[in-house]
Amino acid sequence: MASDALKELLLAMADDELLLGHRDGEWTGHAPIIEEDIAFSNLAQDEIGHALLWYQLRHNLGGEDPDHLAFLRGPEAFRCCHLVEQPKGDWAFTIVRQFLFDAAEQVRLESLVRSSYTPLAEAAGKVRPEESYHWMHLHSWVERLGDATAESHRRMTAALASAFPLAFGLFEPLAAEEQLVRDGVFAGNAALLAQWLDLVVPVLTQSGLQPPAPQPQSGYGGRRGQHTPALAQALADLQVVRRLIPQAAW
Repeated sequence: MASDALKELLLAMADDELLLGHRDGEWTGHAPIIEEDIAFSNLAQDEIGHALLWYQLRHNLGGEDPDHLAFLRGPEAFRCCHLVEQPKGDWAFTIVRQFLFDAAEQVRLESLVRSSYTPLAEAAGKVRPEESYHWMHLHSWVERLGDATAESHRRMTAALASAFPLAFGLFEPLAAEEQLVRDGVFAGNAALLAQWLDLVVPVLTQSGLQPPAPQPQSGYGGRRGQHTPALAQALADLQVVRRLIPQAAW
């Protein structure tokens, strides 16, 4: 099994979770209802916890420690997709983004629990129940807001137009992906993308929303360290304490 290829996969997964957790956490104290204030704080905690798990698996393969990866890299060293680095936007954008991400997690984890790399399969099995809850929660929000009122439909349509193309970056091919597929580590991003579309398009359609035409290379670049300006802003907030006091003992 190619260790470098596996480390690349784990870094992309972890960086996605870390940035999405950070963006979800920005809703703490600002969500439209108190139940969702609590729910999105929990979602943020889950995503960051999953990032730590993937970072730790990478560390076990000889990579940097999780704190270094989270707090001491610049934007060019991150491998997150463009979707997760965007500002939180309005509630509709947050719901649509989380829904699209959680659907991707459903198909990805379904593949990873059968991975030939046992530590990855076991970790995916631990994460899967939490992500299944995320999926159910966001599925219900999309159904609720898709055609509830003219205003909710307008906002959800606008959010989908913005987020849907960026979500294809979740499935951007990795440099050494073919090796991972041959080794049975996971099914490969092309296969996962097809499964993701089969999962999200019916839910959106049933909710009165028309997804934009698929654009498989939209949102690409993040896996190669090419990011939007939003990532630098997010990292400035996320990393500020560690960078101010790098040797602090907590």
